[in-house]
Amino acid sequence: MSCKILILGASYGSLLGTKLLMAGHDVTLVCRSATADLINSEGTEVRIKLRDEDSHRRILSQGQKGRVDAKTPEEVDPAAYDFVGLAMQEPQYSDPALRQLLDRVADARVPCISIMNMPPLPYLKRIPGLDCDALAPAFTDAKLWQRFDPSVVTLCSPDPQAFRPPEEKPNILHVGLPTNFKVAQFGQEETDRKLQALAQDIAEVRIDGKDVPVKLRIHESLFVPFAKWSMLATGNYRCVTKEGFRPIRDAVQDDLELSREIYDFVESMVVRLGAEPSDMVPFEKYAQAANGLLKPSSAARAIAAGSVTIERVDRLVQLIGKSLGMQHPEIDATVAIVDAHLEANREKAA
Repeated sequence: MSCKILILGASYGSLLGTKLLMAGHDVTLVCRSATADLINSEGTEVRIKLRDEDSHRRILSQGQKGRVDAKTPEEVDPAAYDFVGLAMQEPQYSDPALRQLLDRVADARVPCISIMNMPPLPYLKRIPGLDCDALAPAFTDAKLWQRFDPSVVTLCSPDPQAFRPPEEKPNILHVGLPTNFKVAQFGQEETDRKLQALAQDIAEVRIDGKDVPVKLRIHESLFVPFAKWSMLATGNYRCVTKEGFRPIRDAVQDDLELSREIYDFVESMVVRLGAEPSDMVPFEKYAQAANGLLKPSSAARAIAAGSVTIERVDRLVQLIGKSLGMQHPEIDATVAIVDAHLEANREKAA
């Protein structure tokens, strides 16, 4: 049965949105007015490599089994949708129009699938024994999430790497690393049944008889999406150095043993929260994938562009570690370096 999916964020969100369109589901992307006009006029384009092919395929929204449209936050009625995807950077939700939309989503109790690096607070409240009040300083505004029922919020690890080519129109997304989205179940039978059906529909998509990468992988464990934290702490945030910015590959490979130490520390922290070691991704697999990540992370690029707020998974990891009596000097140093860059950006913007 075809579903209607609302995705907040037309950049990274268009990757999941395109897979849903190919599977026959209708998608609405929430974005700025100019981008919405462009998408409604020309559709979207996702560039992705199929297995054993050397060049990227151009997958256009036009002509797919599902239909895409785009709207501004003010135009959206969340109650008209079966699922909501949260695909923006966490600070973006502080925009007044998006705050109001989030409130409408919460009040409508539409099941939400977050594909943010920063897990929404309602999802963290599903973790037994975790003091979520103590984690509020990691969020731009923790009050944004207070109206959500945790039972209708799940987390999807945004492992696929993708970016908007700066020289292209904003309806184009280039996928650099076409891995899978790993999503935890809601723990609600009917909602999980619909989620599994979406995953199956996506898995069956083919182009010229060939499998198309980037699937939804459903997991019972709440902790599987947290496997991304080791990667973020080891690579993404360590792209930010006192001197400037470096590619993820260099952050990981320049001192491989230190990278392994940081990675293992965060993994052990997640296991302390309740994860099984099998929920995690081996360091060797991540280090190999990092060889292909030749750009600084989105967090580093945002700081370089002058942003004064970014997603602070680095601080979240630090705070959770402290709550468990765990601390690592390299994570503390990374948080301090990111803090310093953001403060410098605030001073420049003042």
